[in-house]
Amino acid sequence: LSTPAVKISPALGRTFPKKGQTCVVHYIGKDSSHYRNKPFKFKIGRQEVIKGWEEGVAQMSLGQRAKITCTPDMAYGATGHPGVIPPNATLIFDVELLKLE
Repeated sequence: LSTPAVKISPALGRTFPKKGQTCVVHYIGKDSSHYRNKPFKFKIGRQEVIKGWEEGVAQMSLGQRAKITCTPDMAYGATGHPGVIPPNATLIFDVELLKLE
């Protein structure tokens, strides 16, 4: 298994997400939370998002932006997400950690 490649902007602080916390993020990928004008929320450790996001966002500090590159084994694998993401796709996201709840 690989880990997601994460390039992170300089930290604003040292507040990292913990298992069970809700992460509120804006992201740009194939679609974008910015276009909906509503941040995306998910809980760390609950498998609500792809593994690349779980591991990548967990490395981010509150207020940081990161480019997270997810290889197929950290995203949707050989199956993909029919009609949206092809099989064996590497996905790249620009993610900003806005808030922790």
